[in-house]
Amino acid sequence: MLENLCAAPGVSGREEAPWQAAQALLAGCGPCERTPLGSLVCRVHPAAPGGPHLLLNAHLDSIGLVVSYIEENGFLRVGNCGGVDRSTLLAAQVVVHTRQGALPGVIGTLPPHVQTEDGQLPKVDQLAVDVGLDGPAARAQVRPGDRISFWGAPRRLAGERFTAPSLDDRAGCAAVILAAQQLAGQPLGCGVTVALSSLEETGGQGAATAAARLAPTHGIVVDVSFAQTPGVPRPKCGLLGGGPMVGYAPILDAALSARLEQVAQEQQIPHQVEVMNGDTGTDADGIAAAGAGVKCATVSIPLRYMHSPVELVDLEDIRRTAQLVAAWAVAEFGGEGQ
Repeated sequence: MLENLCAAPGVSGREEAPWQAAQALLAGCGPCERTPLGSLVCRVHPAAPGGPHLLLNAHLDSIGLVVSYIEENGFLRVGNCGGVDRSTLLAAQVVVHTRQGALPGVIGTLPPHVQTEDGQLPKVDQLAVDVGLDGPAARAQVRPGDRISFWGAPRRLAGERFTAPSLDDRAGCAAVILAAQQLAGQPLGCGVTVALSSLEETGGQGAATAAARLAPTHGIVVDVSFAQTPGVPRPKCGLLGGGPMVGYAPILDAALSARLEQVAQEQQIPHQVEVMNGDTGTDADGIAAAGAGVKCATVSIPLRYMHSPVELVDLEDIRRTAQLVAAWAVAEFGGEGQ
């Protein structure tokens, strides 16, 4: 599942490929539709008028680049889509997604022999993508606005470790899909809808508009958060393999978060706590404020090397995240008419 989701390029605003990959995985859970802004909505259990309605959310889009200009010599000038880390861009392999198909390329870098000593990283708009074409050929295939994704094959590492670009947030999508599959056959006293949203990395408009349309009463947002790596203070991150991270933040519903922790303890699901003293930086911010307001919680999957081509997760954290979300829904809304 994760290989299929991560192999589908979907830089913000062009989520068609991951939408199709996710729709194929959700087809057995309920009818699917696409919102005007490109989010995927799957209605797992119909919502009764005036009754509780649970929205399960993760985001489809990933960070990347966008072609801003084509030089006379064929080099492509670019801008960023989302929070691109400039330190990972030099000498990176990329794919330009044109109307004619995928075009491989590289981001150029100066040889060390001719570099200056200032050590300053170039800004994104100072970079050039080389696709091996001269000016006329490049302009015949590439247009300003075409998206550029980072190349990288999904790979299993030792044990349960898995690396790929776009694990932010295809890991969350996988967990939500697994949870939906577990809940599809359960008798529940609430509606359940999955919203795999567009545009999270560039403002969260996909989730906010989907929530406004669906009018849920409760929302569980599954995203990724920082896993400990060398150089990152332990209080600011979780542990890879330590289980899902239940979030606490001003905009989140504290009782819902506490109930998630309680269910995790009762079900003996390893879990962690993530405290955010402002916005969550996830789609929960837009969903919670949609309409008259939605009781929201976040459940985050620990991730190393966020916003890079080598993002890394532990597969067991994804399974446990899905297990926790499904177990909470059954504990809270299980049984017909509750």
